[in-house]
Amino acid sequence: MARRAGAETYPARLRKSAHRVRSTLRRSGVDYFRGDGSDWIALAALLLIIPAVTCGTLLNPVWCSPTALVLPIVAGGLVLRPASLLGLYAAAAAALIVESVRLGPFKDGTVGVTPGTVLTVAACGFFGLVLAQFRARVGVPWRRGGTMLFDLRERIRVQSALPRLPQGWHREMSLRPAGGQSFSGDFVVAARTNGGRTLEAVLTDVSGKGMDAGSRALLLSGAFGGLLGSLPPHGFLPAANGYLLRQDWDEGFATSIHLVLDLESGDYELLSAGHPPALQLHAGSGRWEEMAAEGPLLGVYDGAQFDAVKGSLAPGDVLMLFTDGLVETSERDMAEGIDRLTGEADRYVSTGFEGAAWHLIEACAKDVNDDRALLLLSRKS
Repeated sequence: MARRAGAETYPARLRKSAHRVRSTLRRSGVDYFRGDGSDWIALAALLLIIPAVTCGTLLNPVWCSPTALVLPIVAGGLVLRPASLLGLYAAAAAALIVESVRLGPFKDGTVGVTPGTVLTVAACGFFGLVLAQFRARVGVPWRRGGTMLFDLRERIRVQSALPRLPQGWHREMSLRPAGGQSFSGDFVVAARTNGGRTLEAVLTDVSGKGMDAGSRALLLSGAFGGLLGSLPPHGFLPAANGYLLRQDWDEGFATSIHLVLDLESGDYELLSAGHPPALQLHAGSGRWEEMAAEGPLLGVYDGAQFDAVKGSLAPGDVLMLFTDGLVETSERDMAEGIDRLTGEADRYVSTGFEGAAWHLIEACAKDVNDDRALLLLSRKS
């Protein structure tokens, strides 16, 4: 009975030990991928690759060149911390010395460790160490850096989504960052308030462009989205102005235009903070009208006042809100850009404005090195 109990407990203990080992390795792998754990697994793997590469070089230096040592060095620069990277470099240097001794002195026509080989390996090691120190300073491992940027871009996109409108209304938004980048200093936040009867939309242009303004645009879009609908319409821009002033950014100003639209009557109010005017197409006359509200830039001084301008969208009318990148460049002023925009928009009067926002940016400011955004609302006749 004692021997049977020992036989039964030994496999059980073995299974428990194996389970603990698997759990430890799995937990270490997950922590390492998240950037929270040790990098000993990657270091051990790379340290095993170095002697394998060295053996290959000694056996067949023609097919496995001494410069092949740059492969684990480059991989280490991407996955290891600076302290671990120095240990890897020491192993690579030892391997390079062994190769130099075993292959003998370099002569013309022979394969060996040349001064160029040493310089190539050293240069790759230097740049790998710079990358590792940068990651350590930022605190974002390379495995998560791209994911974080993707998440930031998706958050801006989701926060800029326009709510559904009742039948008889059409809305669309098109955004084009500067230089073909994924991040933009232009964004829109919108919500239906007053029991769904009112549409509030805020189009904002943060100072700067592209990735330089993307982080501030993400922060402001979240803050503005929280303010929108929580305050009376005339209290939004003063609250947004106070929020920017509290950030105390070196380049902290922004322009913004706030639309408050009654979806039943078509009446609306526009409040502007240094933003280009909106454009309204009157279906009856076929003419475009600039709707310019008065107000200073956001984040410049406290106690700013923002005066509203009122209008109404009749059936068939169109309202366009846009940022200055769409109508203003170093070669043309805003008035000329607005004329070009309305001229291009006239082509859609007969066919309807569905899908027109993207095409208008393409036609008016395709190659402009600035963020461009266009919000289009139309009331169907």
